[in-house]
This record gives sequence, C-alpha cells and structure tokens, in this order.
Amino acid sequence: MYRVQVPPIADQTLHLTVDTARPERLDRWLTAQVKDLSRNRIQKLIDWEYVTLNGALCTDKKATVQGGDRIQLTIPAAKPLELAPEAIPLDILYEDEHLIILNKPAGLVVHPAPGNMSGTLVNAVLAHCGDQLLGIGGVQRPGIVHRLDKNTTGAIVIAKTDLAHSHLQAQMKAKTARREYLGVVYGAPKTDSGTMDAPLGRHPSDRKKNAIVSLDRGGRPAITHWQVEERLGHFSLLRYRLETGRTHQIRVHSTAMGHPLVGDPTYGSGRDVGVNLPGQALHAERLELIHPASGEKILAIAPLPPSLIKLLKVLRSRL
Repeated sequence: MYRVQVPPIADQTLHLTVDTARPERLDRWLTAQVKDLSRNRIQKLIDWEYVTLNGALCTDKKATVQGGDRIQLTIPAAKPLELAPEAIPLDILYEDEHLIILNKPAGLVVHPAPGNMSGTLVNAVLAHCGDQLLGIGGVQRPGIVHRLDKNTTGAIVIAKTDLAHSHLQAQMKAKTARREYLGVVYGAPKTDSGTMDAPLGRHPSDRKKNAIVSLDRGGRPAITHWQVEERLGHFSLLRYRLETGRTHQIRVHSTAMGHPLVGDPTYGSGRDVGVNLPGQALHAERLELIHPASGEKILAIAPLPPSLIKLLKVLRSRL
C-alpha cells in the first residue's frame, strides 16, 4: 500500500521579552504567552533544551524570570504519525481549528492497535484534518480525549492542538465535561433512577472482559448514574450519565444491575429481539464541554443511528 504522510510542520523559534511587573516562574510565564501549548508541553521543551534565558541554555522550569529578561523558545517540528490517512466518511457535529466532534458509527474502532492499524477513526481524522493537526506531545496526530467501544455510536471529541488536548482531558478528569448515553436494556428497573457505584477492573479469567473488582484487588472507581427514559414492556430505554470513563463501564454496570444492554455480544444475554443489531444498543447522545480557547459552552447532540431507531420502533409496536 502507498503510505501517505501528513507533511511535518516547520520548526518555529520565538523571541520573547518578559514584561511582567513581578518575578514569575519560567514555565508559567511561557504558558501564558504561547497559547497553543499546554504547560506540560512547555515544561518538556524546557527539559529538552529548547529554551534559552538571556542567551544561556535554561533547563530549569522553575527558574525565575522578570521584566526585561530575553527568552528564546524553539518549538520543534511535529513528527508525522506513522499511519496512513484514509478518506473514511465522517459525520461532523462541530469543528473549528481547536477540536472536532464526530458522530461515530457502529463498527468503527477509535484508535489503531496491533493487528488493527487501518480503517480507524484516527486514520479518518488524519485524512480530514491534515495540516490542521498542530501536534500532540510533539507528534502530528489527533488528540484522543475519550473513547467509544467499536460498536457504541455517538458523540466523541478529538483535539487538534496540544493545548486543546490538555484542556479537554482536564475537563474529563474534573467531571466538568458531561457525557450522556442512551441504551436499550432487557427488563424493567424497579425504580425510575439510580446510581451504580462499583469499581471496575480486568475480569479474573477473561482478559477481553472487564468486571466489578474491589479496590483492594486492583479495581478502579466507576460511577454511572441512570434513569428510565421509556418503559417498553420487557425492555427499557435508559439514559446514563458518567462520572468516570472506565472501559466498558456502562456495559458492565448494566449487566450487574440485572439489565444487560440489548445486542451486547460480550456482556449481554444473547436473546434475539428480532432486529439485526451491529452490537450493543448504546449511543453517546450528548456531549457538553467548555471550549478550550473561547471558554464558551459547547453542546453536541448526536442523532440516533438507524439500528437503534428501528429497535425502538419494533419494541414500541409490541406494546
């Protein structure tokens, strides 16, 4: 296969003069001046000898700078990612020079992995964004902030710059970014809403699965809030809101509740519902976040995929 690579961005050297009225740390001052780089990235450039202070090499991120100091910062060219961009159609919900929000279809893997290095969302974004990708950690690549399982559909945000990547990851960690999912499950919960607070970890006997695992055995905290959107006889449409983002979190928690997701080949019951589904009936419907540059709130709503629309229509017809 002919391998296409995104051309590298040229090295950039900035000559800056400190104009602050009082002394500041070098890394903090540079972060405030260079809007496209995160503080972590600035600190690494200092460590890697890309900064001079008053003509002398400076590798101390805690060095004090004051008014009149001269700083030279070299931002090295972002290295092209060793992946082939692929013209895979994308359903774009929002896009600007900082980030892109997509409505991911079922069957599309988010990130390349050994044995699966093509046909992924990353390959598609590389082709779509091209030179808009300014480098994440020095590599010209899309910044994956969170992931969706292969057959989970819906809204996913991807950063184009190092600063946007760092900012969006911080929002996920601080829970200021909100993610809501819709899922069709077997059965009818006894209450209209609830919370699953159960740590998750690797399944003790099946490495392809996760399971509820106590914290003292290596499990990580996992919290899922849920509420019933619609009762459909022996099925229910649930809305989920995540506080954490563990692998397969909703799928494992739903099964532990006694209400596995319809169509889930790994954690489900395997019962036929009369609709040909590509996988679990789970859709990331809403993604709410703060724009990393403007500070404005962004709400992306991903329309339901045809398979989920058909499933709901069939279940409603049986009532």
